[in-house]
Amino acid sequence: MNRRMVLYMVGQMVKLESALMVLPLIVSIVYQNKCVFSLLIAIAVALVLGFFLTIVFKPSNHIIYAKEGFVIVALSWLTLSLIGALPFTISGEIPNYIDSFFETVSGFTTTGASIIGNVEKLSEGMLFWRSFTHWVGGMGVLVFIMAIIPSTTDRSIHIMKAEVPGPIVGKLVPRLKDTAKILYLIYIAMTALEFLLLLFGGMTWFESAIHSFGTAGTGGFGVKGDSLASYNSYLQWVITIFMLLFSLNFNLYYLAILRKFRSVLKSGEMWFFFAVYAVAVTLVTINIYPLYENATTAIRQAAFQSASIVSTTGFSTADFNLWPGLSKAILLLLMFIGGCAGSTAGGLKVSRIVLIIKIIKRELKRMLHPRSVGNIRLEGKKIDNLTISGVTTYFALYVACFVLIFFALSFEDFSIETNLSATAACLNNIGPGLGGVGPMSNFSEYSFISKIILSLAMLLGRLELYPILITLNPSTWAKK
Repeated sequence: MNRRMVLYMVGQMVKLESALMVLPLIVSIVYQNKCVFSLLIAIAVALVLGFFLTIVFKPSNHIIYAKEGFVIVALSWLTLSLIGALPFTISGEIPNYIDSFFETVSGFTTTGASIIGNVEKLSEGMLFWRSFTHWVGGMGVLVFIMAIIPSTTDRSIHIMKAEVPGPIVGKLVPRLKDTAKILYLIYIAMTALEFLLLLFGGMTWFESAIHSFGTAGTGGFGVKGDSLASYNSYLQWVITIFMLLFSLNFNLYYLAILRKFRSVLKSGEMWFFFAVYAVAVTLVTINIYPLYENATTAIRQAAFQSASIVSTTGFSTADFNLWPGLSKAILLLLMFIGGCAGSTAGGLKVSRIVLIIKIIKRELKRMLHPRSVGNIRLEGKKIDNLTISGVTTYFALYVACFVLIFFALSFEDFSIETNLSATAACLNNIGPGLGGVGPMSNFSEYSFISKIILSLAMLLGRLELYPILITLNPSTWAKK
């Protein structure tokens, strides 16, 4: 393995993080927060470590193979979280470093799970940094690096494959650098549009920025303890729509820009996603209607919470812990489905769900007709056996990781509902769960060991298992 290249890229990422922390530093200065000093220390630590790694481990060989790609992504995200947690602890706003690390991992992985009971007590600078990590982690920090730093090899596709969610990752245009730029330009434009619409609806510029970051990254950190419950219906509908938009494959937006509308409308993954969402909203609306004064409110609550969960954003406008069992069951199922491949959403991804369904149908057909050869197609393209094998292997690993994390949490004195939904919420990058980790509760009651386990679950979910598992495998580091 090209270890020098791995450490060099981690160093580049740390230097980038120091630059990103300048924005919350400016916010802290504007609002005259006491956390200015803590941000300056964190920036200094990031700069020193970043320059040390890039100077001492500057590689002569810049080639990145699949193994290096996975390890670079895993170590970069871990290092970013370790350093990103420093401002919270140094400022004293989250005194314990493990709690700060949990909160930062939750931010970068766009999970939105929190250990903070009263978020209003955080300073503007820390609130901004907390939500800005959502925006940074949403599209992928290494994708950003590829967009701004010249690459000597197009093998950087291995980094993109390791970081961008979904079973199939490819280039929009021949040059990978241009693909990364296109993705980020679309991401920035959509974030800016939502920011303006929220500003128009009555939010301050600060609130608009915070909630735009949370929606774009499908993360869910906000500025109020009740999330979005106290905001007006216009703002809730705007965020509902954008949670769904950021859950779609960004390739569709690029095709729309090229005016290839037929290709967009032929996306089976997109229509499956909307079909699942429509069914969920309909059933939840019917189920919760008796709890609200009119049908309009019930529809809005059902539409918002279903969008929030299926997009894995985690915002809330109601305590769905108090909803009937059917509605909670539907939301729990949506946690596992998630958004589309190539989006900022978490979960298993719609494309995997569709492929798994098609694989099952093919196997059932083979049992009845052993000589039949059934081809599986997705988005009009034949799926090769390697991809099919990859999807089934991923699903098996996902189930294994879920069971192990749930078992580890079972040593805590919480209900099965709480531990099960906490596992689902963190591994699928949702944020709130049910029971003791519902939308009006938090993860603060878990022990430090469990918080570390849940932090690992969040990283596993955001990076889709393989980068973390490969990095933890001793054979990855063994010398040949």
